[in-house]
Amino acid sequence: MTRLIVAGGGGGDAVAAAVLDRVLYGVDGSPGGEPAVILSYSWDRLIVDPFPGPRGAAGFTGLRRLTPHVYAVPADAVPVPPGGATLPRLARELPHTFALIDPHHGVEGMIRQLEELVELLAPDSVDLLDVGGDIVARGDEPTLRSPLGDALSLAACAQATAEIRLLVAGPGLDGEIPPEVLRERLGPVVHTLRATEVTPVDGVMEWHPSEATAMLMAAARGERGLCEIRDAGLAVPLTDGSPAVHEADLDAAFARNLLAQAIVTTTGLDEAERYSRELFGHSEIDGEREKAARLEHRPGTAPPDPGEALRRLAAFEDDARARGITHTTFRRLTEALGVPGEHRTALRSLLIAAHPDRYAAPLWRL
Repeated sequence: MTRLIVAGGGGGDAVAAAVLDRVLYGVDGSPGGEPAVILSYSWDRLIVDPFPGPRGAAGFTGLRRLTPHVYAVPADAVPVPPGGATLPRLARELPHTFALIDPHHGVEGMIRQLEELVELLAPDSVDLLDVGGDIVARGDEPTLRSPLGDALSLAACAQATAEIRLLVAGPGLDGEIPPEVLRERLGPVVHTLRATEVTPVDGVMEWHPSEATAMLMAAARGERGLCEIRDAGLAVPLTDGSPAVHEADLDAAFARNLLAQAIVTTTGLDEAERYSRELFGHSEIDGEREKAARLEHRPGTAPPDPGEALRRLAAFEDDARARGITHTTFRRLTEALGVPGEHRTALRSLLIAAHPDRYAAPLWRL
């Protein structure tokens, strides 16, 4: 049995795809056979990669060609310096094959990649997965921060000849579209994740920066409350519905998504960005470019001072608890405590050593 899973937004969606492959299909012999091929962006949005936008095939050395326009990202692939990428490390730590979505030739190029991969694999199933659910948005919602990647994936999958199932895991966990809005756009629950089912990616979530997938894993472990995320301090509910995986109507999602419809015949990423600016007044990659320019001139920083970090933590927690916050992500903590992102791992180790009972893997419990 061969399976293909398209991680619609890249990043944490690729990790969630690996979990769902095991849960829904099995990867160790009957009934699932070999692990799925996961088709994913390399788009770490400045958390890991200092370059704005998604990384294409030209941004790596050591890729393995699968088809004329599709490359696998093996464990020994290296992003062209000074860039960074999470996909090679995922390939080292998980048994799946990770293939690269390269959107630099627009939706038409992505359709070509998808069709070539389907022809090569002849998969028994093809799923398009999004963690959070913004893939079923219109695209113009004021709370939506990152519509482009999902719109590109949605447009390509909607036009592909293969039969593709759309899955949404953790409705609302990306903090962009409220769960109550998503509810009417989602179909039946396919599965609700449990603690034992997310254990295989425990090691990955120790270093992977995805907030939405971190909350999905924590919710599967039974964490409930209100989790604060991102630099803006958005509050995201962790509920009994958070670890659910829903099926959704792919054609209806495409018909609803203004950007996906506009970019369906694009042949370049810059063209897709232009449509985004025309429709919404901005492209999310423009925001990344502006932030990258600011970070480029930032002087190097030392790891956090333990005493000062713990003092700042106490003050942050007092303030957050007063707002009803029960959990936070480590990405949010680095922002709130004034610790640069490159020292996130050091901060995590420091805080867990000081307060091991507060580590609600992979979140921090206030």
